[in-house]
Amino acid sequence: MFDILGPPPSGSPRPFSEATRAGGLVFVSGHSAPHDPANGVHRGATPAEEVRNALAKVAAILEGAGSGLDRVVQMTMLITDPADYAALNAEYVRHFPNGLPARHTARFGVPTEARVAFACIALAGEPAHA
Repeated sequence: MFDILGPPPSGSPRPFSEATRAGGLVFVSGHSAPHDPANGVHRGATPAEEVRNALAKVAAILEGAGSGLDRVVQMTMLITDPADYAALNAEYVRHFPNGLPARHTARFGVPTEARVAFACIALAGEPAHA
């Protein structure tokens, strides 16, 4: 049995849910920092700002599943430019003060202007809607 969290709207060009809860875990799809210039929302001007904004998005999804960044056991960091790696890491580690989850890093394979996106697996809590 599993719960789909944040299913895509009908007709969405993104055929995936924000996350899925199954077997005591939350599986969060890859998310970059929100970006909607028409509404004044920008990813961030620096790699550090993009990490903060992307992890805030992931944290909000986890919170909705009754989890949080402190319950992440595996993180995937997707990057577009290896030259940003050190700057991205410098900000990333600040979000896990109690210990870093297992992680792997890969280059983006989809067209995007984002520098970074994150996907993760975390221990689940009770569903927010329960």
